Amino acid sequence: MARTGVKAAKSAYPRIVAAIGLVPAFIVLILIVLLADGVARAQSLMVIPVSLQMAPEQRATILTVINRGDSETSIQIRAYAWNQQTGEDQLATSDAVIVSPPLTSIAPGATQIVRLVLRQPPQGREATYRILLDQIPPPAAPGIVRVVLRMSIPVFAQPTGRAVSHVQFHVEDSAGQAYLVALNDGCRHDAIRDIVLKTRDGRKLTTNSNSSPYILAGATRRWLIATQGLLPPPNETLRLTARADIGAIERQVPVAAGP
Repeated sequence: MARTGVKAAKSAYPRIVAAIGLVPAFIVLILIVLLADGVARAQSLMVIPVSLQMAPEQRATILTVINRGDSETSIQIRAYAWNQQTGEDQLATSDAVIVSPPLTSIAPGATQIVRLVLRQPPQGREATYRILLDQIPPPAAPGIVRVVLRMSIPVFAQPTGRAVSHVQFHVEDSAGQAYLVALNDGCRHDAIRDIVLKTRDGRKLTTNSNSSPYILAGATRRWLIATQGLLPPPNETLRLTARADIGAIERQVPVAAGP
């Protein structure tokens, strides 16, 4: 570790946070491109992989961080417990995952291996975490604005035994807004992408596709249906097609009666 770079980063980081304020973890200027080859790039940083899957009884894994820039860069790595108890992604401070090193500097062209160790194995169902990697710029010169870069890496740790997802769908009305609702009462996450809803006469209903595709074990997710005027009456069905981790989804989804 380059101590001078880390010392500068420690002094700079509080000023950066003070400048941008306290904002949710998932909307802090996430300037990242997630690529199909399992690589995340944030300006001069490259992180491999973009998602970590830990098999049953596996207690340790690694992230590889590469500095592709022409100057030294400092990073901070923290682990958070990840849940969707409110239907949205929530992060909570946790010591369940040991990160080593939590703070380091990387020379130009160099690689840093970050080790992640679970203190305890998952019990009963999949445990989920997020690794937040912040690139910490050096103090900016007068008149220069530096951008705080953040990567959020999901970690899925499997319990002993067979763990599968089990997602059920329905459409419901809430305060005049219609939503596609998914309940995962299985023991493993799933990811729902490319959602298409159609009425019996072939009309397509659009949903909000900007949210995270993940639905964690035991969680409920809701996607706003933008095309409100085309909903069929209660007790009718819509045709749902989507792509999930377990494969293609094609099923009839009931429209629930209002309260």
